[in-house]
Amino acid sequence: MKNLLQDLKGFTGSETFYRHGLYRKFVYTEGARYLAEHAGAYWLLDYIFSKQGITAIGKEGFQAWIVKVQDNGSAVIVLEDGNKNEIVRFRIPFTDFPLKEFTLWFIGGTLLLPSEY
Repeated sequence: MKNLLQDLKGFTGSETFYRHGLYRKFVYTEGARYLAEHAGAYWLLDYIFSKQGITAIGKEGFQAWIVKVQDNGSAVIVLEDGNKNEIVRFRIPFTDFPLKEFTLWFIGGTLLLPSEY
């Protein structure tokens, strides 16, 4: 876990963007791809992109998606507007996501690590 967090800190900016296979209008950065590959978390990218069709979510120009893994293996995914205002909270009954807490930003159709902004 420490190695993954350290590796993720190395992503600043992105020269390559990846188009999502199902949600073609959205892209994600090199850092988001690295997270998905090394944390087994492509499901998280799918989850975030799939929620963009919900009006209250899709209208938010800046989205902070915070994954919080609980001790029992469940997780809470909180969507904030970037000013610490919670928009919605989702409960995930089980995850093997290796990080206790992690944040991704979704801005203008691009999913990225905060360090890549």
